[in-house]
Amino acid sequence: MNLVGKYKNILHFISSMIEVIRNGYPARKLIVIGVTGTDGKTTVCHLIYEMLKKSGKKVALVSSVAAYIGEKRIDTGFHVTTPDAKFLQPLIKKIKKSGIKFLVLETTSHGLDQHRVLGCNFWAGVLTNITHEHLDYHKILENYKKAKGKLFKKVKIAVLNKDDESYSYFRSLPKSSAKIITYSVNQRASLWTKGIKLKNNKMQFSIMEGKRIYVIKTKLIGEYNVSNILAATAVVRECKVNWDDILDVLVKFKGVSGRMETIDMGQQFSVIVDFAHTPSALEKVLTTLSKLKKGRLIVIFGCAGERDILKRPMMGEISTRLADISVFTAEDPRHEDVDKIIDTMVEGVNHKFAIEVNVTDKLDFVEGKHIFIRIPDRSKAINFAIRKLARKGDTVVICGKGHEKTMAFGDKEIPWSDHRTIKVALVGRF
Repeated sequence: MNLVGKYKNILHFISSMIEVIRNGYPARKLIVIGVTGTDGKTTVCHLIYEMLKKSGKKVALVSSVAAYIGEKRIDTGFHVTTPDAKFLQPLIKKIKKSGIKFLVLETTSHGLDQHRVLGCNFWAGVLTNITHEHLDYHKILENYKKAKGKLFKKVKIAVLNKDDESYSYFRSLPKSSAKIITYSVNQRASLWTKGIKLKNNKMQFSIMEGKRIYVIKTKLIGEYNVSNILAATAVVRECKVNWDDILDVLVKFKGVSGRMETIDMGQQFSVIVDFAHTPSALEKVLTTLSKLKKGRLIVIFGCAGERDILKRPMMGEISTRLADISVFTAEDPRHEDVDKIIDTMVEGVNHKFAIEVNVTDKLDFVEGKHIFIRIPDRSKAINFAIRKLARKGDTVVICGKGHEKTMAFGDKEIPWSDHRTIKVALVGRF
């Protein structure tokens, strides 16, 4: 980090300390569970929240989608996942005054590095995974891991993903007095799985906890969601949540807004909204959907402006390898030219297996080859995919924005909704 960044972080620290003192250090009266990682944080947070609530515990949640104090939903409107202490500390104070005991807090590397979560007094830390993301800010992966690692240095419970390449690093961070709980999809751990089956867009698998085996049935799909379920289950077991409550939540849980969310208006093809905006998340989503598709897999996505440029060609390569059709478009371009962002995405395309076409081209002649199309306007991209490209049996997935309700152009946040745009496109199709 440069001197300007260090100076800014000192100011963040002072500002956060003032807010903690001003609000009476409210987190010291709560059991705070922090969830960090590159992908899956929001789903894990919401699973933990639902499991604790089902067990009768008084719980609050602060995630990138919304904040919940008990049953009451607060629409935060965050374009950042972990809010500034000026918002967060008064909210924690309100949570404490409501008589709530548990707080589940989605915690980012930025939030940790910039001291936004100072004074949150984390009881437990949960790690999902570490993959390529935010290197525009952290510069190198090692700095990214160090920022994430701050969550685990003082916790009493550390829940770690044994399958992740960063496991050994994070395993070394907690104090010797902390309890380490591991989870894995691929190997023995405190909680681990076997027998993952996917049928009728639902999953079934077994979780092993010691010598006991529990059969899980869930509407969530994809191996990455098995990992998310393990992470959430591991921490709530330390909160004395019983298996009956866990199993009940997993059967009923429909997922989080903008995370592998299906939009069904009676069309003869599938339309899915997902927040995937990292190479790892995009690869996992497309891998899962490629196994479920009946027709072609069509993906629409972009890469954010003024953010990690190294991931752009990576995501272009992933989509043209795993999908049948890619539509490259805008996603929070900020002050960058969308066409130039797309140019960088195209650098990752393997042109031996993929061919570029225009919106005016007839597409039948490229059957059997991956095709990609540039449509910088996100609304036009979604409309084109749904009204012109999609046909019976296809799967259309729109990635990158998920639940978000604005898109960043220049210095402005323009109202935006993938959900609304998709529904308008579907109505126009009939």
